[in-house]
Amino acid sequence: MLTPGPDHPITVEPAKKRWRAYFAGHVIADTNDALILREADYPPVVYFPREDVAMEYMSRTDRRTHCPYKGDAAYYTILMDGKFAENAVWTYEDAAAPVGQIGQRLAFYTDQVEVYEVDDAAVNPRHVSEVREGHEVDVDEIVQHTDAGDGRSQREHWQPNVETPGAEEGGLR
Repeated sequence: MLTPGPDHPITVEPAKKRWRAYFAGHVIADTNDALILREADYPPVVYFPREDVAMEYMSRTDRRTHCPYKGDAAYYTILMDGKFAENAVWTYEDAAAPVGQIGQRLAFYTDQVEVYEVDDAAVNPRHVSEVREGHEVDVDEIVQHTDAGDGRSQREHWQPNVETPGAEEGGLR
């Protein structure tokens, strides 16, 4: 194996934000534990922990490649909603020591799968509060007042803050 150096630098660092992979109209990977690999002049590559990837849509293929810096790569094809992305996912299961952190993680070819950074607060509302009647209300509390999926509210509804107009006012009849 070759060792990264000034002629071929490779760095691996934790991502500062949440990352997702999107295929066939579905998020197939979502993590706040991504690693970013930067290698020489290549575009950065996002490596997802396997447990944060929807592996049920992946099929292992016979394809194998070798990188003299990272080791042997294995590949997966994605099948979802009748759409294929052949060999669109790769992994270095036994990554070479200098990049050992990426071992067992998955990366996606970005010409087949959209990989993008996400604002964690936008997708993880537990970090967001709303101010109601002078006090903060956790978003989880607000969600509990919505439909539970069977037509019932998960909690009693809040008192309305507006009045329903009467028929004489041109309201509901």
